[in-house]
Amino acid sequence: MTTLRNYIGGEWVAPSAHTDYLPLTNPATGESLGRVPLSGAREVDQAVAAAQAAFGAWRAVPPVVRARYLFKLRGLLEQHFDDIATTVTRENGKTLDEAKGSLRRGIENVEHACGIPTLMMGKTLEDVAAGIDCEFVRQPLGVFAAITPFNFPAMVPCWFWPYAIATGNTFILKPSEQVPLSPTRIVELAHEAGIPPGVLNLVHGGKDAVNALLAHPGIAGISFVGSSPVAKHVYQEAAQHGKRVQALGGAKNHVIVMPDADMDRAVANIRESVFGCAGQRCLAGSVLVAAGQAYEPFRDRLLSAAKDLRLGYGLEPDVTMGPVVSATHKEKVLSYVEAGRKDGATLLLDGRATKVEKHPQGHFVGPTVFDGVHPDMTIGKEEIFGPVASVTHVGTLDEGIDLVQRSGFANATSIFTTSGRAAREFRYRVGVSMIGVNIGVAAPMAFFPFGGTKGSFFGDLKAHGQDAVEFYTDKKVVISRWG
Repeated sequence: MTTLRNYIGGEWVAPSAHTDYLPLTNPATGESLGRVPLSGAREVDQAVAAAQAAFGAWRAVPPVVRARYLFKLRGLLEQHFDDIATTVTRENGKTLDEAKGSLRRGIENVEHACGIPTLMMGKTLEDVAAGIDCEFVRQPLGVFAAITPFNFPAMVPCWFWPYAIATGNTFILKPSEQVPLSPTRIVELAHEAGIPPGVLNLVHGGKDAVNALLAHPGIAGISFVGSSPVAKHVYQEAAQHGKRVQALGGAKNHVIVMPDADMDRAVANIRESVFGCAGQRCLAGSVLVAAGQAYEPFRDRLLSAAKDLRLGYGLEPDVTMGPVVSATHKEKVLSYVEAGRKDGATLLLDGRATKVEKHPQGHFVGPTVFDGVHPDMTIGKEEIFGPVASVTHVGTLDEGIDLVQRSGFANATSIFTTSGRAAREFRYRVGVSMIGVNIGVAAPMAFFPFGGTKGSFFGDLKAHGQDAVEFYTDKKVVISRWG
């Protein structure tokens, strides 16, 4: 049985003798995958000390040379692409195609960070006054850390640490203790790529490790992805300790379908948005808003499409939806289904009793579809993070936009229409940070910022893109005169 260790100062080290361990299981099959240490403040201290010791020499490495380590890592990630994707499926439950797609997005961030010699450039202006020149340069700040979630174990860490080390900082990654295998494998490849000791560190753990990172005086900034209550806690606690913070929280994403939409394409895209990755992604469609005469055709086609999904283990052929990540999370999703039923929504498709005979130990929740959902219902306003679709009916685009604006979340939203006027009105007024037009999952590429607003994001600089360079550097202004 695999027992994971922390990666600190370029070495794989066991935590203290008194550390507890969490067993790891495949959420589809129940197969034992190993165990992960629940490290605490002692291990965080060790990682911070190693990162601080490495910072001085690493920040002096020319950016073009730092980028070469990431170029080599990128090649290793491609070389081991299938193995890493398989590991993602085994520990998270998503289908192999979903795992490959998410890993590809992670690699794209490594590729983008390779452009750091250009991305990190400053600016200069001669003669801001007679004989005086002014410039600004970007400089790294020290040690950064990221606390990453269970739903994309290979991709989300790559939103952060490649940019941090490319800009000359050193880093500590604390991945979700539920899915530590694929981030561990990527750190192994970073070690193989020759990234110097202490530049990238990995500490496994739960709440104790998180709180130690938030309070540690040796850490300059924290990145986080997870639920909104925890994101708010991370933001407040880390900021109170003087750190930079970017905390990406939860979502309640609305998708508007107009009567003029290409209905076949809309249903196909929305099915993937709602039920892909078993609904466990912050960009998943959740409330499906059918406007005017689109309502009945869309509802009926979505219901038919949902029934066609094939549940199972993501490494097996023809499986189109995997399990949720754990028994605990399954119970949470099922509780939302019951809440929707009690609140008076019409349950058109009930996935609670879904079984996969081949894998009776799996944490499967079948696709679930509610109709007649109102925004004051629990399932109409809270993040479910599971394969549950809530269909609602509005008369006009204005009513649909109002519905989106009333939500306490503002992560992503989409509209399906063939009207340029409707699309422009939607994107102009809707007030959500990531917008799709005839796109089911509005996921920005690595060179654009990723993050929401309102209750979906705490901070100002978002993940990846140019915002990452801004977050991990300080702009130093130099004003000079030579007589």
